[in-house]
Amino acid sequence: MAEETNIPEKLQEIDLVAQLEALLFVTPSAVSTGQLATALEVTPRRIEIALEELEGLYANRGIRVQRHRDRIQLTTAPETAQVVERFLSLEATTRLSRAALEALAIIAYQQPVTRPMVDSIRGVNSDGVIRNLLSKGLLEEAGRSESPGRPILYETTPEFLQHFGLASLDELPLLAPDELPNPDGEEADSDNNHQLQLLKD
Repeated sequence: MAEETNIPEKLQEIDLVAQLEALLFVTPSAVSTGQLATALEVTPRRIEIALEELEGLYANRGIRVQRHRDRIQLTTAPETAQVVERFLSLEATTRLSRAALEALAIIAYQQPVTRPMVDSIRGVNSDGVIRNLLSKGLLEEAGRSESPGRPILYETTPEFLQHFGLASLDELPLLAPDELPNPDGEEADSDNNHQLQLLKD
């Protein structure tokens, strides 16, 4: 007996990869594997297999599949950043200050992290810098810490990945254990400089 499905017969004739591509193309923001599986009435495992195939198809094209934790979306390829920014007149608005890059590097490697933790590593108040990064969509709130005062936790966004040409957080350059930021502030300057250079590169 054929498996019952609510998907129209004509749509069933299109393979799963094509259907997945269509959903990712029209979605206004990143979506989860579960959402895609529900929409296409298949298992999350089949969605993962289709995503891997789609990533292969896009390997040398101007589009990429971007993963941010459990969320997925289509983005332009990192290699096309210059021409896309120029075409959309984004060059002047996407430049980040050294302080912003420094804070982003710390948050990217330590996330989720609170502003006091970023302050302790940088050695200066980061309130203004974090507000600026939030306004640019590169950071977002990720709940509150259980520490005294329950300060807000911050983490990077899919826009952060796109800004730096990363397909996922797994593509962040690896750091040796002794290069990780020290929350107590020891050797903070050298750590920050190294992370800043990694993100700039």
